[in-house]
Amino acid sequence: MSKASKYKVLVIDDDQDILDLLQYNLEKEGYQVETVYDARKAVGVTESFHPDLILLDIMMPHHDGIDICRQIRERDNLQDIAILFLTARVEEYTEVAAFGAGGDDYIIKPIRPRALLMRIKATLDRKSKGEKPSSRIETGSLVIDRLSYSVQLDGELLKLARKEFELLYYLADNPNQVINRDKLLAKIWGTDVQVLPRTVDVHIRKIREKIGMDFIKTIKGVGYKFDREMQ
Repeated sequence: MSKASKYKVLVIDDDQDILDLLQYNLEKEGYQVETVYDARKAVGVTESFHPDLILLDIMMPHHDGIDICRQIRERDNLQDIAILFLTARVEEYTEVAAFGAGGDDYIIKPIRPRALLMRIKATLDRKSKGEKPSSRIETGSLVIDRLSYSVQLDGELLKLARKEFELLYYLADNPNQVINRDKLLAKIWGTDVQVLPRTVDVHIRKIREKIGMDFIKTIKGVGYKFDREMQ
């Protein structure tokens, strides 16, 4: 029996093809899976099935996923459930609203099964250790806020592209660790996307243009490290 078999996953989406695809891939990995097609039943099924993790669409008839997430987070008996939004909505304000409602992750469709399974495993591994992802990171004059999807330096709000923010946040959330380019590519761009390692270097350069050179260190021939102690 696989290690994953102890975990239960609830998939909430109004597209039956997506439900079937996700159920197949999740059960293949050993997860116990329940699906919900009608968003009006989502909270009730969540209470009865009590999953460890929910994959939640946003655009659905009757109730949108952000509203469902809020309803789940309002119930004390459901606070331990991880919620991953899986959606075609790419607007930054929607992503900010999703995290503000209590989402743990935000994944853009189309679905890439291998990358999605990695994100699910990482979330459940963190949950099993009792860890919660930090939403606000402060290092000296730099403030990175996951809930508002914002970066401030010396009190000034900076504008970062989505991948720049994700890359900066990931490095800052793993401070003083040297992380190689391949791992950064897998974490930020996913394993199903063909992206050159040089892409990481380009994004790091753009981030440094906005926050300065001191926070992210280059470890020649290895990768990058975020200096959490930098003042």
